Amino acid sequence: MRRGNLDDLSVFLVVAQEGSFTKAAAKLGVSQSALSYTIKELEARLKLRLLTRTTRSVSPTAAGERLLRNVSPRIEEIEGELAALSDLREKPSGTIRITATEYATDAVLLPKLAKLLRENSDIKVEIVSDYGLTDIVAQRFDAGVRDGEQVAKDMIAVRIGPDARMAVVGAPSYFKNQPVPKKPQDLVEHNCINLRLPTHGGLYAWEFGKGSRALKVRVEGQLFFSTTTQMFHAALAGLGLAYLPEGLVQPHINKGRLKRVLDDWCPPYPGYHLYYPSRRQPSAAFALLVEALRHRP
Repeated sequence: MRRGNLDDLSVFLVVAQEGSFTKAAAKLGVSQSALSYTIKELEARLKLRLLTRTTRSVSPTAAGERLLRNVSPRIEEIEGELAALSDLREKPSGTIRITATEYATDAVLLPKLAKLLRENSDIKVEIVSDYGLTDIVAQRFDAGVRDGEQVAKDMIAVRIGPDARMAVVGAPSYFKNQPVPKKPQDLVEHNCINLRLPTHGGLYAWEFGKGSRALKVRVEGQLFFSTTTQMFHAALAGLGLAYLPEGLVQPHINKGRLKRVLDDWCPPYPGYHLYYPSRRQPSAAFALLVEALRHRP
């Protein structure tokens, strides 16, 4: 049967179910004359009258009743299968590229993405570890993850983690021969483990605050790394003091492997945010990712 016949049968079913050309035309969004023409053409092809028309109503003939009874479920089944195919076509898919630090990836992204990826096999996520303030537009990233304070004003920012804190830590072996710093300025006398930022190749200045006071300290030391993971292992080995995310070091502080100092100089700050250009038209896959990562206290 030609596709046109299926369309005409669908039209017949609506007219028969509504019992009115006027109501059926309104439901289908076509004119009554077009509807009447379609039914007449169908009846001519089948060589059977399907509807009895009066000035007040429309009712199916015996042939129309049989068609309505037997064809209607099949048409609904066909329409259901077509809808299922549409769902497959519109299934969220594609690759989403994100730039984030190693710690943000391990602590926030991976735990929250696990369920999303299990339930959406056509979604792929590429995460590039980066400690610089990457231009996500120029580098063709879909989004970035940074502390709330670092997100540019022209970006949409979605909080994906709670408030966070940094911590200055060292191994017990380091403090055997070194005094405990009492204030940030004392760090200049210590062997500190530095983080070199890819942006301009500069060293990250350790940030502190207490009350209304805020200061940055540029520390000195023998070791320089490009990731916090390397700094963390060096601190565990007793090679100096490190300035690291509290969540990364707290389990080791609890077990006595690391000692925390200057705790009162490390206030909380806005935690991790996912950010992306405000002019970006989000895909279905990206919208799902944003909702999966969104922080819900």
